[in-house]
Amino acid sequence: MLTFAAASLVLIMIPGPDQALITRSALAGGRRAGLLTMVGGVLGLVVHVGAAVLGISAVLLASATAFTVLKVVGAVYLVWMGVATLRGARRTLREKAEDAEEAGGPEGAVTGGAYMRYGFLSNALNPKVALFFVTFLPQFLPPEGRVFPRAMALSLVFAALYLLWFSLYVFTVDRLGRVLRRPRVRARIEQVTGLLLIGFAVRLALQSP
Repeated sequence: MLTFAAASLVLIMIPGPDQALITRSALAGGRRAGLLTMVGGVLGLVVHVGAAVLGISAVLLASATAFTVLKVVGAVYLVWMGVATLRGARRTLREKAEDAEEAGGPEGAVTGGAYMRYGFLSNALNPKVALFFVTFLPQFLPPEGRVFPRAMALSLVFAALYLLWFSLYVFTVDRLGRVLRRPRVRARIEQVTGLLLIGFAVRLALQSP
């Protein structure tokens, strides 16, 4: 269990689409938006956990066509989010500092449900997450016996570590919010985040079945 927890934490901490989206949300809507995006990400993990335990992910990864469809949809979604972030960076540069603080950024009107949806779709449409649970999780399961309870327990550990790490990350971003939300600083972060999301999309699209 300790080995699984350590390996999972390292994988969670590696920069990826989740971190980029949570950063984007935290800068645009504050702590609440970042945490809601994180919760959406956990719900997306639940989809893959359930699918992996039931064997659906294994079937999905065995089908090149199904894998490609999910990969393309996920890549398109990340490109869409990346372009939206880059457009937000341009809007931010046009804002006055006092307006940005009062409005909470260009996405001040975005609902909590939308932030959760961002995180959920990021994980639910990512075949690499399915690949993780199909290839990594079984290495820590017994060859026979009570496999299902063990798989669920390990999945809960992974989800708990995900929540812990990204909660600390969101609070750190929020703590530095006054500096990070300065129009010029925030615009630069949004530009980098947008390019990273598009980069992740390209990497996902080029991934072999």
